[in-house]
Amino acid sequence: MTVTETAAGRLLRIGEVARAAGVSVRALRYYEQQGLLTAERSPSGQRIYRQDAVTLVRFIQQMYAAGLTSRRIAELLPCWDSGHTDAEQRAMLHAERARIQAKVDGLQDALDRLDEVIGITDTHP
Repeated sequence: MTVTETAAGRLLRIGEVARAAGVSVRALRYYEQQGLLTAERSPSGQRIYRQDAVTLVRFIQQMYAAGLTSRRIAELLPCWDSGHTDAEQRAMLHAERARIQAKVDGLQDALDRLDEVIGITDTHP
């Protein structure tokens, strides 16, 4: 096996993960600083990641887009990794879901209003 392969499969360099996940290399380094992502190091010191890092980075991006903080995402990661939660984690997950749903509902209301305006303006040249 080479440095870029493990029993679990091929390891990816930082640029490969960034491209595949649609983020910058700088973002990946930031995620590492925040404790959200871990990398191994090649003998030459380059960051290398398991293939599942791409899926994890996409999840992190989605959570940021939904308004979660780095700290909150870090609290979610054990749930993501193990699939198991305790009562406190479940409460946090439900609270975040309710917050995001409220945001979605507000956006849907705004979309409905825009559709009304479009409907009105479509009937008047």
